[in-house]
Amino acid sequence: MTELISKLFVKNHKDYKNPDVRKKYGTVSSGVGIVTNLILALIKLFAGLLASSMAIVADAFNNLSDAGSSLITLISFKLSAKPADKEHPFGHARFEYIASMIVSFLILLVGFELFSGSFEVVLGLSESENTVINNLTFIILAISIGLKLWLGIFYRKIGKKIDSKMILATSLDSLTDSISTGAVLASSIIIKLTGFVILDAIVGIGVSVIIIVAGIKILNETKNALLGEAPVQEIVDDIKNVVEQYPDIIGMHDLLVHNYGPGRFIASFHAEVDGAKDIYMLHDMIDNAEREIKEKLGIACTIHLDPIATDDEDVMRLRQFIDEVMAELGFNYHIHDFRVVIGNTHTNLIFDVVLPFDSSVTEKELVSKIESSVSEKKPNHFCVITVDRE
Repeated sequence: MTELISKLFVKNHKDYKNPDVRKKYGTVSSGVGIVTNLILALIKLFAGLLASSMAIVADAFNNLSDAGSSLITLISFKLSAKPADKEHPFGHARFEYIASMIVSFLILLVGFELFSGSFEVVLGLSESENTVINNLTFIILAISIGLKLWLGIFYRKIGKKIDSKMILATSLDSLTDSISTGAVLASSIIIKLTGFVILDAIVGIGVSVIIIVAGIKILNETKNALLGEAPVQEIVDDIKNVVEQYPDIIGMHDLLVHNYGPGRFIASFHAEVDGAKDIYMLHDMIDNAEREIKEKLGIACTIHLDPIATDDEDVMRLRQFIDEVMAELGFNYHIHDFRVVIGNTHTNLIFDVVLPFDSSVTEKELVSKIESSVSEKKPNHFCVITVDRE
């Protein structure tokens, strides 16, 4: 079924690295999710109202929130696809994040309302309607579990095809939903056999908690996107894979990736090159790398040419000395932009150190320890250190 849908709705469906194909796969998977979740929400709502079951109604709203999330994303896609203008030079793609935040608030509202109603029944503060479970309820819930399992498998196949962590995460969410529906089905069977109707409200609390957690998750992801977050490893690896095709780029550092909405990325980094080579040839190579990143990845990239000395014995010897100092101190951190200024009375060693955010060492401690060690081993050598972050 997945292959059939791909052939019908995605042109060049096997060109998984093509940005347009990836975007189309995302649109198709969202469309399938909307239709499936909407069908699930309607049949569960029918079954829940028919049986007067708070748990089934809560599960219906869980599917409705999934369908609503995908629907608003598709509606906002048209608005976010508007071209850049004078007021918004980077386009309108972040509108999708605003829409997602609205969806998260709606999901949280539904979740808290269902939680409150179920909790009041459990505490005896309000009376529940007589829950009447029949065979139609079992059939609808069983069909729902089957559809959710199929949707989870569908998302998983698409996610693997285009190597999308977002769609793979949606797959896991769908499989989790099938488990929650399974819990509702199990409670319905127990109620049918034992008449223990309060179990319906207890399961309703559980399902409403799942809805609330989903709303918080969407809100948190949207908040991170709007505030600015580190790029996913997938994007970083894709850029590095392109750069590795250019042997004259010796190394790269200071990679910055700015997210202006789904599929709208602007990046920049420093490319280390041999300073002894022809500057025009290197500049032409950098232009080609920028163009290839744009064509293959859809990322507008600016590359800064960073010439380094590769054949100066004094510079290489001092660079090796700094590497040894870092190793003795236990600092396995990347160094770049290494330069040397030799004077009559002293020598300045100028370089950048990349300090990870999860390091227990502060920037001040890092600089102090390196300077002390260098001063102890080479008294007439001084460090000028810039601390970078990943």
